[in-house]
Amino acid sequence: MHELGVVIEVVKTVEKFAAANHLVKIDTLVLQIGELSSMIPRYIKECYPAAVDGTILQDTELKIEIIPGNAICKDCNKVFNIIKNNGKCPCCKSKNWDLLSGKEFFIKEIVAC
Repeated sequence: MHELGVVIEVVKTVEKFAAANHLVKIDTLVLQIGELSSMIPRYIKECYPAAVDGTILQDTELKIEIIPGNAICKDCNKVFNIIKNNGKCPCCKSKNWDLLSGKEFFIKEIVAC
């Protein structure tokens, strides 16, 4: 499970941000995870308590927002969800598309008290 290593790096990044901005308590951390990324939100949530134990984020709430895996069809310009449509454009059934979103992993928001 590589999610633990990633969450530990997120914690380090947030701690550096908090120190640079003189924050002593963080209330909420919001992550955005693309549904096509290699990160599994459930695993992120499960390993989060262990990763934040003893840190400034220990009592924070973790929120995860899922970014849909969207593509644009090169043949008909329709924007569609890749997963829901099994990789085919729902309009013309083409598999000729460009990825628009879904592989992201971002720290979207750090809410301090």
